[in-house]
Amino acid sequence: MIRPLAVAMGDPAGIGPEIVAKAWKARELHSLPPFFTIGDARAVQRVWDGPVREIASPDEAEAVFAEALPVIQIADAGAIVPGKPDVDGARCAFQSLEIAVGLTRAESAGALVTGPVSKAQLYGVGFTHPGQTEFVAERCGVARNNTVMMLAGPSLRVVPVTVHVPLAQVPELLTIELIVAKARGAARGLHRNFGIENPRLAFAGLNPHAGEGGAIGREEIEIVAPAIAQLREEGIDATGPFAADTMFHPRARAGYDAAICLYHDQALVPLKTLHFDEGVNITLGLPIVRTAPDHGTAFGIAGSDQANPGAMIAAIRMAASAAQHRAELAAAGAP
Repeated sequence: MIRPLAVAMGDPAGIGPEIVAKAWKARELHSLPPFFTIGDARAVQRVWDGPVREIASPDEAEAVFAEALPVIQIADAGAIVPGKPDVDGARCAFQSLEIAVGLTRAESAGALVTGPVSKAQLYGVGFTHPGQTEFVAERCGVARNNTVMMLAGPSLRVVPVTVHVPLAQVPELLTIELIVAKARGAARGLHRNFGIENPRLAFAGLNPHAGEGGAIGREEIEIVAPAIAQLREEGIDATGPFAADTMFHPRARAGYDAAICLYHDQALVPLKTLHFDEGVNITLGLPIVRTAPDHGTAFGIAGSDQANPGAMIAAIRMAASAAQHRAELAAAGAP
């Protein structure tokens, strides 16, 4: 059995407190493992009238979980007005994330789930990372370039090779080395976190029709195809490059375990179209399991009881499943 999961609540003025509480309420329906959240308990009580119980350490979470949402109270987040973020709330979110990572690194928690935060607010309290992924990687002692962001839903997993960069910069950023590194991380992550023995990776082309044999772009010929050839020489089941517009229908999805996409929207548009309310961001390449719901703080609906907890539920389930796969590999002596 894995230890209870640590869930960083996220910005207390966003929908994080609501979706964490709703996930706990749906714990039996979705067979969720025990988890505890970290943040200001008042943020939950502002938006939910269910049972909340403060705990002092993760060791208390399992005994409490059946009767109430366990919360490690770490800070007073100020007034907490849903939909109105402020400096106190950002500071609380930052501390929540810091402690959640620490507890998971110390193996006091079985895995880490991070709630949605506002990067703009965090920057105002000294947060210097592009996002939570980079922060978690640094705290785990892993270089940013050695991590892989995978977005996953029930019928699709995607890995964007480049992420938050202008589209005009993508061609110059793509290299054989970068594609190979991301694909290696994806293959290893699929094995360690999803239990897939021989992962199948399908690669999207950069240009329409995957370049049409060089007629409308040569990146496929000069960069993507050589990367695929190198991966195949290493024993990784890599295919493509394929025209991106034919990769995401049901028959195509049945042919691979993850799609390696070359830029942000090429990966996230199909994922969010298919699984908007249940998409999960999982960070591969870390010594711990880290997942997050694939959406933001949604300040516009915070406090209105409209937030769908589906992605948080999926993130908790995926974190538990990945932690279990890792535990089984470790028990078998696998690296």
